[in-house]
Amino acid sequence: MRPLPTPRKAPRQARSQHMVEQILQATARILEERGYAGMNTNAVAARAGVSVGSVYQYFPNKDSLITALHERHGAQMYAAIDAVLANAGAYTLREHLAAMVHAWLVAHQVEPELHKVLEKEFPFFDAPAQDSAADNNSFQRILDMLGRHRDEIGQPDLDLATWVLLRMMESLVHAAVMDAPARFAPADIERCIVDALDGYLRAGPGT
Repeated sequence: MRPLPTPRKAPRQARSQHMVEQILQATARILEERGYAGMNTNAVAARAGVSVGSVYQYFPNKDSLITALHERHGAQMYAAIDAVLANAGAYTLREHLAAMVHAWLVAHQVEPELHKVLEKEFPFFDAPAQDSAADNNSFQRILDMLGRHRDEIGQPDLDLATWVLLRMMESLVHAAVMDAPARFAPADIERCIVDALDGYLRAGPGT
């Protein structure tokens, strides 16, 4: 497997961070409108209102821009989990799960067309979970939360349970945003996702 295309450097100052965000926003809009074939660094620079040299200063090619969009998405998902678990108070296990699912659904609905493009057409630009700081942070956050609810959980291995929980939540939320049949009410889909996660955690081995 070839290494992922990566940015040339990370922006450090507020001004350069703002410019990079403008570049990524422009990339996202062009991908939504024209797809991969219609995207190039010249078009991104024009949409972002910056020079092509400014784009190349941070991104060597358009593939590195798509990788950066995947990384930004991962960071947004971690921020959603972090906000829930940092302010959850005395939530029950199910309330934690419901809050996380709702936060992810809301976050995915901000740029639904972009998420569809990234997940369906460019999943190979997404870094493996073990190499993603955002994924690792989300994993640790959820593992800590499950530890606080140990007496409610039937799964014997919380480390494995956390991995399964994240993969289930990711798959089901993506399906809810991208492929849900119109005949199903969004609130019912959300409840069923929480039911699935809650049921898995509470089930013991072999049940």
